[in-house]
Amino acid sequence: MNTRWIVCVVFMAFGCGLLSPLSTVMAEDTEWNKLIDETKSLYRQGQYDRAIEVAKKALELSEKGGEANAPSVAVSLNNLAQLYYDQGRYAAAEPLYKRALAIREKELGPDHPDVAECLNNLALLYSMQGQYAAAEPLYKRALTIIEKALGPDHPAVATGLNNLAELYRTQGQCATAEPLYKRSLAIREKSLGPDHPDVAESLNNLALLYSMQGQYAAAEPLYKRSLAIIEKALGPDHPNVALSLNNLAELYRTQGQYAAAEPLYKRSLAINEKALGQDHPVVALSLNNLAELYRTQGQYAAAEPLYKRSLAIREKALSPNHPDVAESLNNLAEVYRAQGQYAAAEPLYKRSLAINEKALGPDHPVVALSLNNLAELYRTQGQYAAAEPLYKRSLAIREKALGPDHPDVAQSLNNLALLYSTQGQYAAAEPLYKRSLAVIEKALGPDNPTVALSLNNLALLYSTEGQYAVAEPLYKRSLAIYEKSLGPNHPDVAKSLRNLAALYHKTSRPEDAQALEQRAAAIDQIKR
Repeated sequence: MNTRWIVCVVFMAFGCGLLSPLSTVMAEDTEWNKLIDETKSLYRQGQYDRAIEVAKKALELSEKGGEANAPSVAVSLNNLAQLYYDQGRYAAAEPLYKRALAIREKELGPDHPDVAECLNNLALLYSMQGQYAAAEPLYKRALTIIEKALGPDHPAVATGLNNLAELYRTQGQCATAEPLYKRSLAIREKSLGPDHPDVAESLNNLALLYSMQGQYAAAEPLYKRSLAIIEKALGPDHPNVALSLNNLAELYRTQGQYAAAEPLYKRSLAINEKALGQDHPVVALSLNNLAELYRTQGQYAAAEPLYKRSLAIREKALSPNHPDVAESLNNLAEVYRAQGQYAAAEPLYKRSLAINEKALGPDHPVVALSLNNLAELYRTQGQYAAAEPLYKRSLAIREKALGPDHPDVAQSLNNLALLYSTQGQYAAAEPLYKRSLAVIEKALGPDNPTVALSLNNLALLYSTEGQYAVAEPLYKRSLAIYEKSLGPNHPDVAKSLRNLAALYHKTSRPEDAQALEQRAAAIDQIKR
């Protein structure tokens, strides 16, 4: 059950950053150019508040030049909008992006590549807020402009394909995303050569798609090749190397290969601290993910101070009401919940939810995750009446925002079913478990580990009802999927073995049960 934010970095390009001074615009105005350069420098250092003040001065100065300075006004608007975006101040960013777009359409015409850049940035803003229907036509129009202006094999087309693919991946439309990622990769390899950093970006994002679907064997070589390219092109201490290390580590963590993941997370953190400084938001991301590795292994004493440091950095660098602050609060709450410290966890979950509702709106998928996690806290404490409406609201948000066939909808169905099953309402739980299983199989394929989890939960329901003949094949299929996708020695395999062993005990097969329990115990003894 995914109840935490675990950040696997998706490389997004195509204007998703601050723009440089234009050599043909306000060339004589060295003050404006200096302000833009200073803004970019502060941005790279993660000093967003100071960068915003400088960006405002650059915008004010450019606006004094009148119509002749319209292109520089567009640059200034874009940069200020990007800073607001990075702080989670989406309502402030939107009108600036829109105004930059309007200026460029008027000055350059509707089919200019710079117009496509503005469309892309506005689309990314909408996507981040879960407004996928608003984002899609903008991404598509940007892609059409670039293809027409620069040709179908231009690197900028590859970037447009990548960003559209990422929109579909976020919505769980993996089959739609995959050919776009692949075409993006092919264009980049052909036009830029196999060792270009943009090729590494495409490899990373395709690997993330495969990892999301549980295709870990397909993802690993892509992550490794991406990392090798980045290290060769940018050097071993570049922040992008840290991103690649993070993603490969996350792949290993997901598969239970903790010993392989830990040094990668640590190296990623060290690179970011050295390159960006101790208090940069990207360092907070590295701390969060290393903490998650420890939390997964039950090493709560190791995880807690990392989550707390991540939270402190984000509150200082991004403002206390940024969605990333909500992420840190949620994850710290998870550590407390896992240890039974419910009174410590609850206010953190509630603050996380409040931040997300304010920053992203009440119908955003991340709000649904916050609701789910607070509901899970109440369910764990037996407060079923408090949990149920939260689970239901989470489900409703996800169905509306993501569509009825998204994996996150399956999670909500599963958790609501678990709530009913815990209360003995088996007739209410069964159809929810079945629909959850159907959604996951359709979205992620029949061999995904999440399918195994759904099968396990449905089997447990039947076993609890005494329907052992119905439960047994589900447990066995769940075990087979775990073994195939995660390897025979993964902790989830051990859990699956124990569940099947419990069924054997109930059906008077003690020898079969003992064999499974012994194997599970052997898995537990493996040092990870």
